[in-house]
Amino acid sequence: MDTILEMRAITKAFPGVKALDEVSLSVRRGEIHALVGENGAGKSTLMKVLSGVYPHGQYEGEIVFEGEVKAFSGIADSERDGIIIIHQELALVPLLSIAENIFLGNECARGGVIDWDETNRRTAELLARVALRERPETKVAHLGIGKQQLVEIAKALSKKVRLLILDEPTSSLNESDSDALLELLKEFRAAGISSILISHKLNEVAKVADTITVLRDGAAVSTMDCANGVREDDVIRHMVGRPLADRYPRREPKVGETIFEVRNWSVRHPIDTHRKVVDNAGFHLRRGEVLGIAGLMGAGRTELAMSLFGRSYGTGIEGEAFIRGEKVDLSTVPRAIAAGVAYATEDRKTYGLVLDQTIRRNVPLANLEAISEHGVVDRHRESDAAEEYRRRVNIRSSSIEQVTVNLSGGNQQKVVLSKWLFAGPDILILDEPTRGIDVGAKFEIYTIIRDLAAVGKSLIVISSELPELLGITDRLYVMNRGRMVGELLTADATQEKIMSMIIRSDTRTEAIGHG
Repeated sequence: MDTILEMRAITKAFPGVKALDEVSLSVRRGEIHALVGENGAGKSTLMKVLSGVYPHGQYEGEIVFEGEVKAFSGIADSERDGIIIIHQELALVPLLSIAENIFLGNECARGGVIDWDETNRRTAELLARVALRERPETKVAHLGIGKQQLVEIAKALSKKVRLLILDEPTSSLNESDSDALLELLKEFRAAGISSILISHKLNEVAKVADTITVLRDGAAVSTMDCANGVREDDVIRHMVGRPLADRYPRREPKVGETIFEVRNWSVRHPIDTHRKVVDNAGFHLRRGEVLGIAGLMGAGRTELAMSLFGRSYGTGIEGEAFIRGEKVDLSTVPRAIAAGVAYATEDRKTYGLVLDQTIRRNVPLANLEAISEHGVVDRHRESDAAEEYRRRVNIRSSSIEQVTVNLSGGNQQKVVLSKWLFAGPDILILDEPTRGIDVGAKFEIYTIIRDLAAVGKSLIVISSELPELLGITDRLYVMNRGRMVGELLTADATQEKIMSMIIRSDTRTEAIGHG
């Protein structure tokens, strides 16, 4: 295969930090080239240089595409050459249709008037190429995240893509949607389209990559040919600069009495109020226990967690909650916090943090009373709290005055955890606590979870990664279609047992429906 892209000695600096240090990257025509590394390693920065987000003149080095030296002044320049980037946060307009999104800024028009017949015809062709069975007129807001990802790829195809860059494309997808997306990349490879895949999911990288380049601390430390297979442990060693002998920290559970119990909990969809998203669910949680909740996308796990935390989601909520045997009122967020319950959201950027504020401002947000006097925040106490948690959970930053939007995903997640730990909860609900962060940062989050359980805190962990749940929990519940369909000691659990519980519950539901 001939080379389609060469990035030569790319160096990019921000005030006080060198994000890229003479990074070179070569991509062949029609290959899937994986780019991996810890958060902050420089992966996204390198791709922003390539796509023109950081234009020529803002970096050192050279980009050669299709044999020509390029000096992109913006994204429009790189797109004209067929280099298309799909960011982790999708750039779609929810209230516009699929067709409108695909051709936004690139309209099918005659004499300044949009030709809707042509627009819809071309959209239908593009949707067929990505195997998305939706009408062109369907609003993007009505699609799940997996289908939205396919719309983004269809949009790339409309621009005659030659090199497709995907930044964490499966971070929010369930297993079946992830597999479908990876198969699509293989089809593109067969058609001669090159792809650069940024991913923390090394098992997915191993499935599709022809070549893996590892970045660490802004430098390219290894490029591996996958023709003869690549060991995941070797990739991790290059990523973190050391062997990671155990993916999950060792712990000796000391589980005590029941702390939290939920009975007959039901929640209706906030718009479609006839639909139950949580249906008569119940569970219990013990002191010092790490309890996992497994299930496929749409099983109702997040809806259950958010409805318990001050009715942050849903309507028509019914059921009872007990803490240490006493019935408790969790009907508002302040009441839930006062009862000792905390919820760390799966969407840290939208709901977990004030991104344009500093670490100092974010850490005390859930417990402002502790740093205030007569309703006025004491700046010294605020700083002391932020500094303490920056040290305790190892937030890597220049200082507590660093703005959180500039932190890596793993360090942002540590700020979210710090915010809730400062509130002093006994019960922590962690929703996808390691989504979108690298293996090294994951290990640190797992260690925090272990240490919290060791001092008697009780934790509920929701995760779409079954190996993660099997690696860090003591006991598991399995959810499907809003119901609790199984319970297992983690020591007795396997991925196969969990999936069989889900499949059996689907079969029972269908049998009841046909009965």
